[in-house]
Amino acid sequence: MTKKIIAIVPAAGIGQRAQTGFSGPENAVLPKQYRLIRGEPMLRLAVQALLADSRIDQVRVAVAPEDAWAAQALAGLPRTVWRPCGGPSRAQTVTAALQDAALRADDWVLVHDAARPGLPAKALARLIDACLAGGQGGLLAQRVADTVKRGGRRDDAAGGDVVQATVVRDALWLAQTPQMFPAGLLLQALLAADAALAPITDEASAMELAGYQPMLIEGAAQNFKVTWPDDFDLMEKWL
Repeated sequence: MTKKIIAIVPAAGIGQRAQTGFSGPENAVLPKQYRLIRGEPMLRLAVQALLADSRIDQVRVAVAPEDAWAAQALAGLPRTVWRPCGGPSRAQTVTAALQDAALRADDWVLVHDAARPGLPAKALARLIDACLAGGQGGLLAQRVADTVKRGGRRDDAAGGDVVQATVVRDALWLAQTPQMFPAGLLLQALLAADAALAPITDEASAMELAGYQPMLIEGAAQNFKVTWPDDFDLMEKWL
């Protein structure tokens, strides 16, 4: 039986750092994934970026149970479903989405941020090609180009942040998404991390905790994560 490739987009949060007073129905805070970029909800653009690769059988968007915007934002998109199974954290949302999808253990899952609508088709193809060819999971990432400083707080009356050290950047990468893994292994890793109360910031960190070494696949600058209010304007320019 042919292995499926399913994409999961966790979209249950509100993106507090990107909020600048925007609201939705009945004055509810509008989650950042529904903010418009070039007239389209950012979530819709992120899903469309995934749909650009025909090898992805389905995109499953995991939203909060009380979500009031997903149906309209995703209306008419092919190979796309949304499920109100999101949890209070990214890891819990992805775990719930995997359980909801009821995939075979050897099916492939790509997890992609709703806040990365600039994913280029070539970068997505690179990731899928590499994981399928190598038979192991991986993620898009970019090498750190800037000098990296470790900061700390001043301990005198002046306060403020100061440099504590310069970090060697030669082996440093900035993780992006999608991150692609076999469904069974990823679910096991996420459940184990949750049981251990381990802090999980992305799917790769759960896999690392389980003893795996995900492949690093070259990402793209335009695949940056929309995090701060000004990032919306920057993404509009990229798109």
